[in-house]
Amino acid sequence: MLITTTEIIPGKEYEIIGLAKGSTIQSKHVGKDIGAGLRNLVGGEVKAYVEMMNEARDIATQRMIASAQEMGADAIVAVRYSTSAIMQSAAEVMVYGTAVKFK
Repeated sequence: MLITTTEIIPGKEYEIIGLAKGSTIQSKHVGKDIGAGLRNLVGGEVKAYVEMMNEARDIATQRMIASAQEMGADAIVAVRYSTSAIMQSAAEVMVYGTAVKFK
């Protein structure tokens, strides 16, 4: 599955099938949250949350790909990511794009 943030795939003609999307909500357990709070006091990267967000993006992307495959798509164009805090220590990651079929 070809995935791109651009709206055009050079050299390819395609028809739009529909919206492909995927999302997930992730959180860290309380032990990691306490460690992150301590890191916040001294500054620096909070590795536990970096890992959490990387995992969340991967899961959401795989769900978007599955959505596009169900529609019979060959590619997803104009892909965008969005995040939001659901509650303390939990975040939603959503990814969406336009599913297309090559002519």
